[in-house]
Amino acid sequence: MRRRAPTLALFLTLTALTGPTACTAPDTEPPSAPTGLTAQAGSATSVHVMWNAAADRDGVTHYQVFEGDRPVRELPAEKTMVDITDLTPQTGYSFTVRARDAAGNLSEAAPAVPVTTPAAKAEDRTAPTAPATTTAVATGPRSARVSWTPSTDDTGVTAYDVHQGGVRIHTAGPRESSTTLTGLQPDTVYTFTVRARDGADNSSPDGPAVDVSTPPASGDGPGTAPADLTATASPGAVTLTWTAPDTGRPTAEYELYVNGRPTTVIQFGTGAVPDGRVEHRLTVAEPTGTAWAVKLRARLPDGNWGAFSAERRITLVG
Repeated sequence: MRRRAPTLALFLTLTALTGPTACTAPDTEPPSAPTGLTAQAGSATSVHVMWNAAADRDGVTHYQVFEGDRPVRELPAEKTMVDITDLTPQTGYSFTVRARDAAGNLSEAAPAVPVTTPAAKAEDRTAPTAPATTTAVATGPRSARVSWTPSTDDTGVTAYDVHQGGVRIHTAGPRESSTTLTGLQPDTVYTFTVRARDGADNSSPDGPAVDVSTPPASGDGPGTAPADLTATASPGAVTLTWTAPDTGRPTAEYELYVNGRPTTVIQFGTGAVPDGRVEHRLTVAEPTGTAWAVKLRARLPDGNWGAFSAERRITLVG
């Protein structure tokens, strides 16, 4: 005679072993409203909108940009600036930004910022002159102030764009000759350039590049970035020189980045480790005219990599 399995007893046993399933309360807490919102007309038909990144604890995944009550852009959390284009010349606009977290909660809107686009200049094909000088000074471990001399343009400068590593990171107004950059990393060398822009979106060439080193954060010790990097192209080669960081002992290893990617580790053998000014020659096979952006960092005594040097841009020669 076949016996039926005790299904009820088995269910009760499993329930006793696993216990009741916990219920997690849904996340209904919205993130904080974005801060530091600015809006600057970059041309007759575009506005550059920027804001400060949210704190990690807010769990922000996206930002929504509004013109009035109308959503115009949605950006991932790592983006804190955007160009709003296809606008109308000589028109007033009002922009605000809201943060959204993974649960879909939206923050309150940042205080709205008004901006008016300038008049369009018909058939303007002449770019402004480049700023003649650029200076920069660190104002703390995470901020720096960049200054430049004003540019000229046949129809008038409408904005100044600050670039770092070939990427625009800030836009300032036409009457400004300096700006404070925030959100930087401690103990890091930055290379900034400034371009002027007119109402037809013509951009000047870069002004002179300027380096600035942010100090270590409190308790971080001395800086770890190689200083005063130079890069010189010659037929079939690139010569790099830099000053070794003060890490407490001679540095035998440096990691070289070319165009944003790690390329090689430069190693100096026992008895050949340079102290102070360092020089290294690279043999290259890339075609003449290839553009390189180079930077490097040192291996620290604790085995970690230090901060990056300034970035240098060169064109290879045959």
